Amino acid sequence: MSEWIIPDWPAPQRVRACSTTRHGGHSVAPWASLNPAAHVGDNSAHVNRNRQQIAERLKLTLLPQWLDQVHGNAVVRLPADELLPQADAAITCEPGVVCAVMTADCLPVLFCSNDGREVAAAHAGWRGLCGGVLEQTLARFTCAASDIHAWLGPAIGPAAFEVGPEVRQAFMASHAEADAAFRPAGEKYYADIWLLAEQRLRRAGITSVSGSRRCTFTERHDFFSFRRDAITGRMATLIWLE
Repeated sequence: MSEWIIPDWPAPQRVRACSTTRHGGHSVAPWASLNPAAHVGDNSAHVNRNRQQIAERLKLTLLPQWLDQVHGNAVVRLPADELLPQADAAITCEPGVVCAVMTADCLPVLFCSNDGREVAAAHAGWRGLCGGVLEQTLARFTCAASDIHAWLGPAIGPAAFEVGPEVRQAFMASHAEADAAFRPAGEKYYADIWLLAEQRLRRAGITSVSGSRRCTFTERHDFFSFRRDAITGRMATLIWLE
């Protein structure tokens, strides 16, 4: 599992988390090789083997309950009645239940409470981030935001994430400090999605934010990237309680 990413953050011992890379699976190009996403055109048998391999390597007692991600701000509490809940974040307090999101440039964000009783995972593309998916996730915790840790996973970096002026305007419409996350590039801007997320988390009351700032777009060997390749796989970022 050395090629996968284990968050370096002050989480309680019973909190387990991991972010996969593209390494170690069964899919072939352009989804090579560890693609757990069933919605990107990959062979379903390969996807199922990849999902099973993730579960086995992480020694999960229950398979992740994958989400139908729509770049929104809905949060589902797991375990859920639906097989594929339409949501962009999941939260649980049940041991063994796995919260998981898939990304390939969007930002995965993990949360855990200081007491180790609640964990959550959120999928934050710019639309979901601007729409409040992180704040909505925090609102589902039973503790205060100041008692929650957040970890920001691999995403498209500020040297590659080119956006139009409407994206900058959307963020600045509610918080002027978002301007610091945008660098002019002609008529467009380069955006720092990690900084945008951290600004919103700290404004919501979180004081403990960490992450690796690994760029999915430039680190071709390790990560899938939708912006770079269009037809590609997804990474999974997972969190659960032992």
